[in-house]
Amino acid sequence: MYLITVPGNLLIILAITSDPHLHTPMYFFLSILSLDDICFTSTTVLKMLADIQTHSRAISYSGCLTQMCLVIIFGCMDDMLLTVMAYNRYVAICHLLYYSVLMNPRFCIFLVLASFCGSLLDSQLHNLIVFQFTYIKQVEILGFSCKPAQILHLDCSDTFAKSLLTYLVAALFGFLPISGILLSYCKIISSILQITSSGGKSKAFSTCGAHLLVVCLFYGTAVGVYLQSVVFHSFKEGKVASVMYTVVTPMLNPFIYSLRNKDIKATIRKLYSGKL
Repeated sequence: MYLITVPGNLLIILAITSDPHLHTPMYFFLSILSLDDICFTSTTVLKMLADIQTHSRAISYSGCLTQMCLVIIFGCMDDMLLTVMAYNRYVAICHLLYYSVLMNPRFCIFLVLASFCGSLLDSQLHNLIVFQFTYIKQVEILGFSCKPAQILHLDCSDTFAKSLLTYLVAALFGFLPISGILLSYCKIISSILQITSSGGKSKAFSTCGAHLLVVCLFYGTAVGVYLQSVVFHSFKEGKVASVMYTVVTPMLNPFIYSLRNKDIKATIRKLYSGKL
């Protein structure tokens, strides 16, 4: 699956960067999402492949914290980018006449940088929680990566400050982004329903279909990981959801966006035939 994820996402990036017709905000955000998916999957899969090669499943304390930080950064970046892409769809459908003014290149770059800074903040807040722990040696972690939920459960103390900070992080980087996506699509659906022609409605819905499918995959598997590890404390059963979240979803994203997008398919054909 990793050998499909990396070339698939690289192909999306190559198609977008090589075709001037795809130099629009929507495809710009898609190229950043593809790059983030490569980094997100590589964070866990490369270590797992190295463990298989060396027949060792051990990981150092610093290595585990580094992997946890990278998982948080790239996972949260995915979260933020999906919210930004939903806002982009909202502006394109609900404020079409002002789209080029509102979604100018400088503002698009600002949104990406803001998403990255937010991901770094999320990672640092988790570090602030983890660095207060008192660890014992040779702790066993169930799973193939150092997931934040499992690391947070290594500390047996139940301090008010730790719980408050954990819920604050979940609200800032979980609840707010998905609320932004839901609000954007409520506005989009309201605007689409006001379109009189059936062709106009279907065209407007088709532009959002791929993004909605990716959002459902990402948040569906993320919620599955959260419920299994945090609510039910069932880390063994959460392995399947973790694989879906970190490997399968990034692998499917290129297929979802390319198979449902005529522009990207046309560009890929040009690249294949050497006409671009």
